[in-house]
Amino acid sequence: MTVGVSSAELLDACSRLIDLLDTPHDIPFLAGLIQREIIYRLLRSPQGRHLRAIATLGEQSQRTARVVSWLRANYARPLRVEDLAAMAQMGVSTLHHHFRSLTAMSPLQYQKHLRLHVARERMLADGLDAASAAFEVGYESASQFNREYSRFFGQPPMRDIKARRQSIAAATM
Repeated sequence: MTVGVSSAELLDACSRLIDLLDTPHDIPFLAGLIQREIIYRLLRSPQGRHLRAIATLGEQSQRTARVVSWLRANYARPLRVEDLAAMAQMGVSTLHHHFRSLTAMSPLQYQKHLRLHVARERMLADGLDAASAAFEVGYESASQFNREYSRFFGQPPMRDIKARRQSIAAATM
């Protein structure tokens, strides 16, 4: 969403909320008040405009979040942005705008990101070869998968997996 410098007041409120764990009997009485203070301080910060935007665009943000959830569950399926826009009950350009503001990516970039990460995980955990992983996550072309994987992770799939396995083995020794 956003990153910024925390104020001393915000950090103090967060610290007081955590300190309530030491006195559980105070939690029902003070936790809500401290949480409200934290929200107040966040809204008053330079990043508060992002929170206000989410609160005022709640309906569209919820519909966009529904599309994100659908993509997470259906990353291997073919994607038509028009279908996603219909699912969100928005126009294509409106969906793009809200999707990008929520994820910092377009729907197609988000799908590619999911596919590549899931394929990498399947190759690492299940020992799949690159072509099998590519087809399993929805790629129709192993060569396209290899190009996108190399661009995204910095090296071809099998070299990346070998390097990751070696670094995991070295870390466990």
